[in-house]
Amino acid sequence: MSAAPSPLSTARADLLTRLAQLETYDLAIIGGGATGLGVAVDAAARGFKVVLLESMDFAKGTSSRATKLVHGGVRYLAQGNISLVREALHERTTLLHNAPHLAQPLAFVMPSYKLLDTPFYGVGLKMYDALAGKAGLGSTEFLSAAKTVKYLPTVQQKSLKGGVKYWDGQFDDARLALALARTAAAKGALLVNYCAAETLIYEDNKVAGVICKDTESGRSFTVHAKCVVNATGPWVDLFRQQDAQAQGKPVKPMVAPSQGVHVVVDRDFLPSDHALLIPKTADGRVLFAVPWLGKVILGTTDTPRHDLAREPLPFPQELDFILSEAGKYLNRQPTLADVRSMWVGLRPLVKPQDDDGANTKKISREHTVMSSKTGLVTVTGGKWTTYRAMAEDVLTECFDIGRLPSRPAGVTVHLPLMGAPAQAQVKHRMNQTQGVHSYGTEGATVQALPGADVWLTEGLSEAMVRFAARYEYARTVEDMLARRSRLLFLDARKAAEVAPRVAAILNEELECDAQLDDFLVLAKQYLPAV
Repeated sequence: MSAAPSPLSTARADLLTRLAQLETYDLAIIGGGATGLGVAVDAAARGFKVVLLESMDFAKGTSSRATKLVHGGVRYLAQGNISLVREALHERTTLLHNAPHLAQPLAFVMPSYKLLDTPFYGVGLKMYDALAGKAGLGSTEFLSAAKTVKYLPTVQQKSLKGGVKYWDGQFDDARLALALARTAAAKGALLVNYCAAETLIYEDNKVAGVICKDTESGRSFTVHAKCVVNATGPWVDLFRQQDAQAQGKPVKPMVAPSQGVHVVVDRDFLPSDHALLIPKTADGRVLFAVPWLGKVILGTTDTPRHDLAREPLPFPQELDFILSEAGKYLNRQPTLADVRSMWVGLRPLVKPQDDDGANTKKISREHTVMSSKTGLVTVTGGKWTTYRAMAEDVLTECFDIGRLPSRPAGVTVHLPLMGAPAQAQVKHRMNQTQGVHSYGTEGATVQALPGADVWLTEGLSEAMVRFAARYEYARTVEDMLARRSRLLFLDARKAAEVAPRVAAILNEELECDAQLDDFLVLAKQYLPAV
């Protein structure tokens, strides 16, 4: 493991002391998901003075609940959205190069049960290869039935005609979010989780900052900024409404939330390094079975919902749909008793002006950046793969409306994220259990902490908990077991078992309430009622 510089401390008192200093930032970002963190990295890398406020934990919402795919968007190709696919393929390569410890190539196999499926989908995927060009991760292959079974040993073989193999990427979304946060901090940005932006402040009818509150102490802070970015994902309309009230006029919601459910089962349902993709299920949705961190993710759904729950729960019909559809393509039917964990994310789908939010599958995943007359910049939509391009678009908007002086773009194209090793040093894959290797060049720092050889469960040591408390902004058991480690997302029962020991370490490190009881209640929500 190559040496790395000592990581920056994320001691809470120090962060709040900096926040209390009465100074004007160039950029204040509301929201610590993929988009907000991406903007923080880009702005800080261009030399701007940046503060980012997150009401919960970084990536607590949508950004830790993805299907874990870094992809160009095969389905957008089917919709004829060539420019979106080309951009996403370019960004896919950039992400794989800048965070090789957290994102790697992954092969997908699409089994064919009709004679025409293989050429039909294969030709489309050859176009996908062509759009990727030199950024391609591997060539699309037409497979025989025997070769398909070789790659997917547990695939349903009845009526199997063959298949198509193609390449995309896979990543650890929550840990990538942390890498972005810590990279921005290393560039001088101030990032504070559990600090809720509450009220926009104005000077001369222009947004001039935000009043925020530390949710742990209840202490309020006034943050002045030349430009404010609303990057709160599915919740962007809350600040847009507040901004509209300040202008004395109504505003039409721009987000139609859609719920995506993912179900995790043991690896023996698909003991392979290849992912299974069904492009069209019974109701026209896409079904994935993806190997990830020693388990298999089944998903996903796309269901409209009209509330903005922080912990949305799956609808019974969504679980039934995923399990029953998976059973059609695997030789063993997964049941509720097989579910190790399940999670739900709200997608911030950009809503057309004439749409009532009733059909989210047809709404564009492309991102939207807009600004109000007061200068509030709002960004929403998009996907993890294009977070970097979205950040550049946000800063371009800040320049165009005169809130910030223009500075050249492209500074993050070749910017390695925190912990990124050289490509040649990457030897693991996302389908292995999480371990020290996922820390990249910081693995040696983790190993030097107390408890490096004391394992709470496979893939999680005492030292990892201490590292999270000291250097990764962790405050609670949930922060540790949901996002620094992904145990809650992989095996909710196991997460509940180790939670008391994690709480004890956090209490020792942070001298604050690690919220063990709250986590134990939450862990039950990640399991279906059997």
